[in-house]
Amino acid sequence: MTGAAKRPGPSPLPRPMARPAPPRPVRAAVPRQSAGRPEAALDMEKLLAARLHAVKVRPYLAGALFALHVVADRSVPTMAVDAYWRCYVNPGFVARTPLEELAGVWVHEVSHLLRDHHGRGERYAREHGEPGPAEHGETGVPDERRERLRRNIAADFEINDDIYGDGLPQPAGAVLPSLLQLSDGLLMEEYLRTASMSGLSAELAWLDCGSGADGQDRSWELGPDGAHGLSRQQRDAIRFRVAEGIKGRPGDAPEGWRRWADEAFHPPQPWRQLLGAAVRSAVSGAGAGENHSYRRPSRRSAGVPKVLLPSLRRTPPRVCVVIDTSGSVSDAELGSALLEVAAISRSVGGRRDLVSVISCDAAAGVAVPLCRAENIELIGGGGTDLRSGFARALRSQPRPDVIVALTDGQTPWPSVQPSCRTVVGLFPRPARIVDEEDPDYVPDVAPPPWARVVTIG
Repeated sequence: MTGAAKRPGPSPLPRPMARPAPPRPVRAAVPRQSAGRPEAALDMEKLLAARLHAVKVRPYLAGALFALHVVADRSVPTMAVDAYWRCYVNPGFVARTPLEELAGVWVHEVSHLLRDHHGRGERYAREHGEPGPAEHGETGVPDERRERLRRNIAADFEINDDIYGDGLPQPAGAVLPSLLQLSDGLLMEEYLRTASMSGLSAELAWLDCGSGADGQDRSWELGPDGAHGLSRQQRDAIRFRVAEGIKGRPGDAPEGWRRWADEAFHPPQPWRQLLGAAVRSAVSGAGAGENHSYRRPSRRSAGVPKVLLPSLRRTPPRVCVVIDTSGSVSDAELGSALLEVAAISRSVGGRRDLVSVISCDAAAGVAVPLCRAENIELIGGGGTDLRSGFARALRSQPRPDVIVALTDGQTPWPSVQPSCRTVVGLFPRPARIVDEEDPDYVPDVAPPPWARVVTIG
């Protein structure tokens, strides 16, 4: 063969095997890396030492502080929380903040969660028609950011007026009600109603405590499906344990926290609406205020020639109010009872002649029609036995369709259900210490099951 032999070319390099894509990392206590610039690592030791200091000076918050899960994120201005009890931390903020001030930020953020500023912020926005949260975070609309900031400022006003001091120094720039010459001790909703806060929006644009403070999601939050979030049952259990610790040692907590603990055990109820609804339900029930009348013949008369049948007509029902005037009922509660009597008269169409009032302590007084006295005189001050009041009401002529008893509940009840509907309005009483060896001890008797019970106050 002529010519140079053809040299074999270089053998092709083997193609690398395709590696499976690594799983998407879950955010943990490790800061993100920004492109082209390394970040300082989160000083976890300092952060946790600050939390321990917060537990030392605010021991009643220990369960809530240890329940927070740390998520390091440079997108967060300082520290923030979401509704699922994750605490987002900026590593740079931790590095430049003194430990004791950092402990105050721990207490600040967990206070947002314990007081349910997330849920309350959402409810306030719905009730007042404010721009709500977007489905996947902020939409960038200035009005939306401004409303979010207003709720965040109001929430800070509620908690910052009593969380500092006694080992937690107040940090520079803390948002306090005095910035707008407002009073301390109010709730977030009260601050939102009484102040526009438009003058603070530009100065506090950096403020961002997360959705846990105002109910509006952020783009850097993990959301309900992210890792390390707490369920609703777990969050409620934490709040209950913290409230239990505050009530166990009430002298260690400020007034605002004691008030919160009382409401956590006994949530406030719209008792005026509940009592009014109970009375309206009773007076509108079958048989209440119903009677036969010949004023308008029955439609069935057409099927019976030369016979006039009466029709069943509803007349306004008669209501008898039995007011407990024993010595255990305060003057303020008696005044509240008279206000309820006026409300009851409105529930029966303003017919005051259909409402009568009986004062009752150990014995029942006379049933006084509401229309005969501009100012009802309540007589009593002795022991309590509402059975005589019920008996006196049932002996009234004409008999009432509904009996409403306003009492503190420390009374024996009728052993037989009355022949008319019954509503009981209870003045609240703290739990008594049981001492069965005390000769004067009388066990509390709950209202009978046949009565509709509403707690007043």
